[in-house]
Parts: sequence; structure tokens; C-alpha cells
Amino acid sequence: MNLEEFEQSLEQAMVPAELPPALQALWLDANGDWEAAHEKIQDDPSAEAGWIHAYLHRKEGDEGNARYWYNRAGKKFPSLTLPEEWRVIASALLAELTS
Repeated sequence: MNLEEFEQSLEQAMVPAELPPALQALWLDANGDWEAAHEKIQDDPSAEAGWIHAYLHRKEGDEGNARYWYNRAGKKFPSLTLPEEWRVIASALLAELTS
């Protein structure tokens, strides 16, 4: 699946079950369910989940918590807009699926 296909999947009624949890979290967030997205990744210790966790807290407006999670994920606090960052994260995770 590429980014265009992933973005097209956002029109479906339900999150695609074949997606890994991190991408499911991004899908849920893009469909307006921040809580479900956060729940999906909050117990995942991976750097990828930490990055999404950081993004979600940044989106929530909790910059301190976001900075903690960016640091934990090995990422710098971004200067990108939230939609731009969402696409960067999605692209990176999708690239991992095909490598």
C-alpha cells in the first residue's frame, strides 16, 4: 500500500484490519477519533508508536508531553503543519511495510 492508497482508505467505514496498529492509529486520527488512535498506540514501546504518540499530543495541544514523546522516539519537534507531519509519518510507516 502506498500513501495515495492509504489516504483513499480513509473513505472506508472501518479501519482496514490488515494495517499494522501504528497505521491503524493514523487512520483513526485522520477519521476524527483521537481517543481511539491514542489508545491503539499508548502501550506500544516502539519508536514508531512513540512518534505517533508525540504527533497526537502535539495535535492535542500538549506541547510538553509531545516533546517528551518526540525525544523518546528519537525525533526532533517538527516545524511542519500537523497534516504535513501526518503524511510524513504515514509515508515512513508505509515504506517500512514494503522494505
